[in-house]
Amino acid sequence: MKALVQISALALLFSSHAYACLTQEQENNNTESRANGPLCSGVTVDASIHNRNDVDWFYFDTSSTGDISISLSHGNNADFDWFLYRETGSYILSGQTANNPETGTYPAAAPGRHYIKVTRYSGTGDYQMVVSFNDGSQGGDPAPGSCNYGPRPSKPGGLTVYRVGSLEDSCVELSEPAVLLMGGGTDVDDAFSQRVAPHIQGGNIVVLRTAGTGAYNSYLQGLTNAASVETIIVDSRNKANSDYVDWVIRTAEFVWLAGGDQSTYISNWQGTKVEEAIQYVYDKGGVVGGTSAGNHVLSQFVYNPDGVQGAVSSEVVTDFCHNTIQISTDFLTIPMLANTINDTHFYERDRMGRSAVFQAHLGSNGRAIGVSEQTSLFVQANGHAVVDGQYEAYVLRADGQTQYQQTSCGQPVVVNDLLRYRLLPGDSYNLLNNSSSVSPIRIGINGNFSSFYTPSNPY
Repeated sequence: MKALVQISALALLFSSHAYACLTQEQENNNTESRANGPLCSGVTVDASIHNRNDVDWFYFDTSSTGDISISLSHGNNADFDWFLYRETGSYILSGQTANNPETGTYPAAAPGRHYIKVTRYSGTGDYQMVVSFNDGSQGGDPAPGSCNYGPRPSKPGGLTVYRVGSLEDSCVELSEPAVLLMGGGTDVDDAFSQRVAPHIQGGNIVVLRTAGTGAYNSYLQGLTNAASVETIIVDSRNKANSDYVDWVIRTAEFVWLAGGDQSTYISNWQGTKVEEAIQYVYDKGGVVGGTSAGNHVLSQFVYNPDGVQGAVSSEVVTDFCHNTIQISTDFLTIPMLANTINDTHFYERDRMGRSAVFQAHLGSNGRAIGVSEQTSLFVQANGHAVVDGQYEAYVLRADGQTQYQQTSCGQPVVVNDLLRYRLLPGDSYNLLNNSSSVSPIRIGINGNFSSFYTPSNPY
């Protein structure tokens, strides 16, 4: 059973640089498998060493043989070191002196994936790192996806795949990434035809699920004119680490996570090549989206039932630590969804109460996004989100007037003056600065009463 997560705000900034160059470290990147990236040549990354156990990992891809130069500068009361690695093996270069900046160059490095690890010798604090290398860019701009993914690997035995369209990778020059959040039930055609299709420009789509059929294939291809749509049933960690699955996801311009059980997504995909490949598609400027369970796992915080009965509003308001409240983290890193927990089937299943309790667990900097059935929220890299479909999406957040009056385990939840935004089709909300085309109302929950909402209809 996952432990209840209570975490303060995590500051994640999205780079406006084309092709999603990393400019701000995003924790947790303490291991190679969770390395931040991609780094772009000549682009400064702001980061920090928080404590004596903090280690930061980053990755970048070189397009041809050439020198790799690294410069790391930090405050006067610290001494940080860096280590350069190829994709496998021990480090090939390091900066372990007392110099500030700590610099070094590895000559004629072979093309491919490289990693940098930053550690502390002494002190803590902020640092800035610049890496220069051959990335195939012109005029200092980072190169788009090169589409040099190599041949499609052999499909492992036992892996279920459904496909329509071409077997080849359709190379598309992407710009900035986007996210599609859908609320479950009937899918929103306009979200695919009017939002996703112009973004992916006839590229490849992959549908991921842990159970089900290939029913999405023809539907999505018809709405987006995609070169191919491939559904993969990834129902084990072994399959999630296969080269075939990794290749298919990375070559896609749109990754769609179908409905199902988000617990199986987390247990089978977290910490695997699937997780890394989905993140790669987002980082290269693609669209990542999901409906129902697939929507849940896109936010920084994930409601994760993990084998227990689903959380119900009327029950969770009676106990701040109700046994159905389980929240995971550290799956994907999508800056627009930082400090956020997603919810679905929102109006239809009266999930306002449980999302308000989730928001209270995240704290004053946390936010809940609830999307109703037959409704979607398409979010661009600049934070601009717009509603499509039949019904509404909701945003719950706190401000200085919000009061968390009672949030103790074993006690009914009492929260007053929570901001509630109701977004109808065509309405917008900016997830980076919390501005909106609509004005919020204030709602409250009091688990001491059977009628626990204020006002009595918070929708």
